[in-house]
Amino acid sequence: MFWIFRKRFNFYHLLSEQAKKSRETLEALVVFMDQPGKDMREKVKLLEKEADLKRTDLVNALNASFVTPIDRADLYEFSRALDDMADYARSTVAEMTVFEVAPTPHLREMAVALENGARLLVEAVSLLPELRRRGEAIAELLIKVKKLENFTEKIYRRALRELFESTDVISILKTREIYRHLSNAADRMDQAANILGDILVKSA
Repeated sequence: MFWIFRKRFNFYHLLSEQAKKSRETLEALVVFMDQPGKDMREKVKLLEKEADLKRTDLVNALNASFVTPIDRADLYEFSRALDDMADYARSTVAEMTVFEVAPTPHLREMAVALENGARLLVEAVSLLPELRRRGEAIAELLIKVKKLENFTEKIYRRALRELFESTDVISILKTREIYRHLSNAADRMDQAANILGDILVKSA
């Protein structure tokens, strides 16, 4: 009967902490677009590592718990989507440095949209403890997140069109990869919103 004495975890707090750290990583990405250099590159790298640790805390809690306030699979997948958003921010900064790709207005615009989406996800997560009472407010936040994902994809397509007007093939290939990272981050942001939407439906 040892399981009776297992530690109880506050999953809402753990999820909130990870969401906040992912948001901080994306905030740093926006600053990097304005101030590219070693300092901001290292800050993005550090924050992404801290976000990884927050995810590890949540996964460890899931593995140690029999009962969770939200479907276990939803918690895990939402956490993974948040983690991927931070990962793509780090990959963006790392490859911009390696490939010597300078920030562009489109890159900054995409980064800002991702940061705004991450802020909305943080707000939505903060309402989860009152899921039944605040479901409508959460749903409104998720609609905004999905609009930002659509906006980011429009920028992505516009950026690619402009990029392929160049005749510098090497530059095209390098820069396209950077845009793709941010597009992938937007996809994961959309997935996070979808998972929260599923949680809302299950709680109804």
